[in-house]
Amino acid sequence: MLNRRQLITRSALASASLALPGFASAQAANTTRIVVPFAAGGPIDVTARILAEAVKGSLGTVIVENRPGAGGNIGVSAVAKAPADGLTLGIATTASHGINPWLFKQLPYDPAKDFAAITQMLRVPNVLVMNAETATRLNIRTVADLIAYGKANPGKLNYGSGGNGSAGHLAGELLKNQAGFFAVHIPYNGGNPAQLGLLSGQVDFNIDNLATAAANIRSGKLKALAVTTAQRSSVMPDVPTVAATLPGFEIDTWWGLIAPAGTPADTVRKLNTAFNAALNSAEVKTRFAQLLAEPAPSTPEQFDDFMKRERTKYERMVKLSGAQVD
Repeated sequence: MLNRRQLITRSALASASLALPGFASAQAANTTRIVVPFAAGGPIDVTARILAEAVKGSLGTVIVENRPGAGGNIGVSAVAKAPADGLTLGIATTASHGINPWLFKQLPYDPAKDFAAITQMLRVPNVLVMNAETATRLNIRTVADLIAYGKANPGKLNYGSGGNGSAGHLAGELLKNQAGFFAVHIPYNGGNPAQLGLLSGQVDFNIDNLATAAANIRSGKLKALAVTTAQRSSVMPDVPTVAATLPGFEIDTWWGLIAPAGTPADTVRKLNTAFNAALNSAEVKTRFAQLLAEPAPSTPEQFDDFMKRERTKYERMVKLSGAQVD
């Protein structure tokens, strides 16, 4: 319980803060916020919170604000409209800066013009997985086996994804296109239902995030045929790449930090230095590894160029899929 002196002191401080209009804004001015365009608890949110904690020594207080909805468009749009003072940052993702520009007829932001790149945060491999029982029954052990079966049995294979236009859907269409076989796409309402559909045998294969699929791969419920990155994953080095069978096939999940366009160059450099130091720290590497994610620090210029290449790649993939959101 507070004594009389403590009550008087706290009351005086409160009155002083009300009497000084700049007091609250001065406090806010010392706080950096990272807008995560997805709900709390997911891998993007978790990694953002890890970084927010890791940079407090160099940037001061950093908070994470979740603004989910519309495939990431709501949160990213909020960043685009924020003051370009370096205090509001956001997370650019495969969806928001690679897929959505071609998937949505109209976006509330311009991914090429409305943002200043800070640094890429990480890359998470995707993995081509089959229901283990299905793989055994169909005698499919490799990507080549899957392709051969698909060509010999057109339309008998199906695959699931988190929905039309999702990364898993687009990756599946690219696989079919490059390999020259047909499989029926089964869209689910989100990644978790898609994984449950695969585990229950409702679908034959998925292209899923390795972090999501790893536990079921290790338990033997899912069979990993290949990772979709250009190189093998350090997490599961025994799993080959799709590119070993289909040269040039490369897809992964990534996200990184952005600021509103017009953020001063020296502020961008300061932020880049702080976050890259965190990404290179042993503690962050260890915590990211627990999520099967690999830190991918970069310069602002490198991250900006990377996002441009991703938009070019996903333009073709969205057109292949035929998916579109009004």
